[in-house]
Amino acid sequence: MVGGLLRGGMRRFPWLCNVLLYGGLFAAGDAAQQLWRRRGQPPDWAQTRRVALVALAFHGNFSYVWLRALERALPGRRPPAVLGKVLCDQLLGAPVAVLAFYTGMSILQKKEDIFSDCRKKFWNTYKTGLMYWPFVQLSNFIFVPVYLRTAYTGLCGFLWAAFICFSQQSGDGTAKSALMWLKREEVNADEDSSEK
Repeated sequence: MVGGLLRGGMRRFPWLCNVLLYGGLFAAGDAAQQLWRRRGQPPDWAQTRRVALVALAFHGNFSYVWLRALERALPGRRPPAVLGKVLCDQLLGAPVAVLAFYTGMSILQKKEDIFSDCRKKFWNTYKTGLMYWPFVQLSNFIFVPVYLRTAYTGLCGFLWAAFICFSQQSGDGTAKSALMWLKREEVNADEDSSEK
């Protein structure tokens, strides 16, 4: 029943449903990484609201328009069209999305230098994204109908949001920094349990 309502809503109100779902999943990614990273401390809900605002105001809308534009420019699911869409997405769409995230968050955090995070973390974040997003978009362009592509990107964006929000708050934009932090947390948890 819920699935039918969601599918019906996605067809009748594709922009609204896709953008809301994308924004909600992106904010949930931030909340999840905070709950993991800030164990024992209350989450920073103001941070999650800022992430949701950037996702709703820019990323969800950009993704919706961008994915439809790619489909119009390179229609179909044949290999040349799919590979062209993935290439365009990674060379044009991904840099815009990363820049918009870091800049948007800096504006909402009222940082004096709104481009500081971009200068420090853009290339690392972009390169890390190249290890994830081409595979997501390949499956998106092959298997997912156009009207669901932004929602699918948002679903996969949950993991990406957790990573990029961690990077924005405490990492350097590399997968290595996130993995090292996770490993350090694992060691700390093992030490805490052995002390008991």
